[in-house]
Amino acid sequence: MINKLLSIPVFLVILVSSCTGKKPDIRNFNGFIQGSTYSIVYDNNLKISPVDLKQKVEKILHDFDMSLSVYNDSSIISKINRNEDVIVDSCFTEVFNRSALISKMTDGAFDITVGPLVRAWGFGPDAQKTFTESKRDSLVKLVGMEKVSLKDGHLIKSNPHITLDANAIAQGFSTDVICRFFDNLGIKNYLVEIGGEVRAKGKKGKALWRIGIDKPEDNNMTPGQELEGIIKITDKAVSTSGNYRKFYVENGVKYAHEIDPKTGYPARNTLLSATIVADDCTQADGIATAAMVMGKDKFIKFLDVHPEIQAYLIFSDSTGNFKTWTSEKLKESITATGNE
Repeated sequence: MINKLLSIPVFLVILVSSCTGKKPDIRNFNGFIQGSTYSIVYDNNLKISPVDLKQKVEKILHDFDMSLSVYNDSSIISKINRNEDVIVDSCFTEVFNRSALISKMTDGAFDITVGPLVRAWGFGPDAQKTFTESKRDSLVKLVGMEKVSLKDGHLIKSNPHITLDANAIAQGFSTDVICRFFDNLGIKNYLVEIGGEVRAKGKKGKALWRIGIDKPEDNNMTPGQELEGIIKITDKAVSTSGNYRKFYVENGVKYAHEIDPKTGYPARNTLLSATIVADDCTQADGIATAAMVMGKDKFIKFLDVHPEIQAYLIFSDSTGNFKTWTSEKLKESITATGNE
C-alpha cells in the first residue's frame, strides 16, 4: 500500500456492542502490508472464515500496491515516473480519472502531478529535501492535470520531468476497492479502515459505527490516546488529513506534507486537521487533502457549493487554542470526548 506510516491511522475504530436484539456474529482482523496498517470489522452473516478473508484482502492490496505505490519501484506509477513504456491497469485508470475530477472540483488544490514538489520537499520515497527558491518556478511548471492525459492505455506527459504522486487519494481508493469486494461477497455490515481511511456499511448490530478522531497535536503518534471527538456513521466514508503526524522542522519553521500545487510550498494556515464525510473514500481522501491546502475560510466556502460533502475542522485561533467548525448536517453525528 501507499506508505502513510507517519500519518496513520487517523482514526481509532471504537467497537461497541449492540444494545438489544440478536447478537451479531462480529468478526475482525487487521494487519500491516506494504508500509500501512489496516483493520476490518464485519458481521459474518455468510460464515466466511476471517483467515480466508484476510488472505484475499491482502492479495487485493498487494495487487493494488503494484499499480499505485510510489514506494514500490516495480509499480505502474513508478514506471510511469521513470518514463518507461507501460500499459496502465484499471486501478490506475480509475484513480487518474477520479483525481482529474477532484482537481477540477477544488480548482487545483488537489493534484496528483504534484510529485516533483513532494519529492523536492523531502516527503517522497527519497525523503531528502532538495527544494530551493531558485528551483520553485521550474518545479511549479511541471504541476497541473492539464499537462497529462490517458490515451490507449498510456499516460501522455507534456514534459518528461512530470511525475505523479497518488498518495493523497490512493489509500482512500484502496478502501473503496475492498468495500466493493465485500459487497460482491454479499457481506451486509462492515467497516474497512486502511491507513486511516474509513468506510462503513450498515450497522454493528443495531448501533452505528463509531470512529474516534485524534487530537491534531504534533507527534500524536498513538491512535486513540488523545481523542478530539467521536463520529457515528453508516453507509459513508470518512477521511482525515492533518499536519500533526507527517512534518519536519527546519530552522524553527514547521513544514507539513500537504503541498500547495500552485505556490509550490507546503500549505501554511490555521487549519490543523480536516475530517471529511462523503459517499466514498476516494472522494473523502482527496477532498481532505484539498481542505488542508485551501485553509479553513476558503474550504468552508467550498462546502457551501458542495453540500453533499460534510466536514469537521479543527483549527487554531489567534492565541493558539484549538477551535472546531462542523457542517450543520454533521453536528448530530459528532460527539466531543468526555460527553459520553
